[in-house]
Amino acid sequence: MCGRYIIASSPDALRRLFGYGEQPNFPPRYNVAPTQPVPVVIAENGARAFRLMRWGFLPSWVKDPGKFALVINARSETILEKPSFRNAIKRRRCLLPADGYYEWQVSPSRKRPFFIRRRDGAPIAFAGVAETWAGPNGEEVDTVAIVTTAAGPEMAMLHERVPVTIAPNDFDRWLDVMTDADDAMAMLVAPPRGTFVWHEVSTAVNRVANDSADLIRPSSPEDIAIAEAASKRPKERARKISEEDSGQGSLF
Repeated sequence: MCGRYIIASSPDALRRLFGYGEQPNFPPRYNVAPTQPVPVVIAENGARAFRLMRWGFLPSWVKDPGKFALVINARSETILEKPSFRNAIKRRRCLLPADGYYEWQVSPSRKRPFFIRRRDGAPIAFAGVAETWAGPNGEEVDTVAIVTTAAGPEMAMLHERVPVTIAPNDFDRWLDVMTDADDAMAMLVAPPRGTFVWHEVSTAVNRVANDSADLIRPSSPEDIAIAEAASKRPKERARKISEEDSGQGSLF
């Protein structure tokens, strides 16, 4: 799956790679979280365009967003069948620029966070689907979800799901709504073996408020020992930490 990621490349570098006309200026982000505004690339009037969207998909038919579960990922295997996504995968495909993402590996004692990036250090284009939700009072919110698929044997050691990434030479084919749905579905595959590398990082990434380059540094043996000790504290303390940090950002 994909629940946190980073955008560290410069705005100019991402603009050149994704080919949109806008010139947005935004700082590096090392802990992008659900419900936050995220950069998205769409096809509009025959050209690529940059947009900010809420990471958390809202189908147009939802009446009360407060009663709808937060949806940050769309499973490739069922995306054509689910009422939430079947129109979006056909008509509102998009790309989400990134430079890497985090995954939590479940170990006997705790969840261990890992940072995952391309081996060559190049930016990543997550496959996404978008929807504009219109409220009863005329308000509109552009929302997006990242498409995931089953992990290959190499990456399954971290998690059974991985975000789908689109290669630059497939950007137009993915974004073009005239592309047949079956052709688009053929791109929803796990990355080739050897594409990504990863290393364990500090549990500081668990808190959305933490957002610095330190988050992607490899954790030291001392960091791991501290985290292991913290995982053995009384359940009351763990429950208090959970209540203090829900793991979600807030925008709307």
